[in-house]
Amino acid sequence: MAKAKQDKPAGAKKAIVRVTQIGSPIGRVASQRDTLKGLGLNKLHRTRELEDTPAVRGMIRRVHHLVRVDEPA
Repeated sequence: MAKAKQDKPAGAKKAIVRVTQIGSPIGRVASQRDTLKGLGLNKLHRTRELEDTPAVRGMIRRVHHLVRVDEPA
């Protein structure tokens, strides 16, 4: 029997990751430009706070050379 997923309590705090664009998408392949757009970044030094999920981490990994990642305290 498969176990049911355990949902977090309603008051649980979601993990957040702060992503800042530090590199230009000019001259990059289309998939990297699209990934930046998917992260909500479209101009240099623009910062977004995103939920820390495996999908977001995968997107960050694809453009790690164009972004800076900070975990807020």
